[in-house]
Amino acid sequence: MAGRLSDRTVVLGVSGGIAAYKACELARLLVREGASVYVVMTENATRFVAPLSFEAITGRPCRTDMFGGASSGGDPYPHLDRSGELDALVIAPATANIIARMAAGIADDLLSTLALSVTCPVFVCPAMNHRMYRHPATSRNIGTLRSFGHRILGPEEGELACGESGAGRMLEPARILEAIVAELVARPRAGNRPGG
Repeated sequence: MAGRLSDRTVVLGVSGGIAAYKACELARLLVREGASVYVVMTENATRFVAPLSFEAITGRPCRTDMFGGASSGGDPYPHLDRSGELDALVIAPATANIIARMAAGIADDLLSTLALSVTCPVFVCPAMNHRMYRHPATSRNIGTLRSFGHRILGPEEGELACGESGAGRMLEPARILEAIVAELVARPRAGNRPGG
């Protein structure tokens, strides 16, 4: 039986927060729904979860380096969706750092450069300490991402990794999946979009 995301291509961007372990479950759910999932991790994310975990789940290489593709015979421009084949970019967890870099248009690693170059829907799943989330700079940056048309999913209230409670928990992977499915099933597949 085909999944709800069959023939869809999703890049899962993982930034360096404790909630990175939840991204493994999100990758598994996306694959189970039939999506072709490619994972891009920041260097800090690899301190929380090994790239090999994502490779085992998705069956595809996990990218951490903007320049690794050219020397290994892969795509020398992995940060560019030149063919319009991406259906979604999902950043989970999205730390305060990656949110700030995206809002400012800073492209200093593979994930932030990819975020600046895609034309597909972008889903941002904040995850951070509640004080960081409530900081005016973070509120401003999230507002900027909304003005770009990005979908902000969460965060939710609850106990945080630091032992405190408040807004800052990444949404559970199943809820993120449902938001992605709801958006993508209403859109033509990337290769079928005009100009795609």
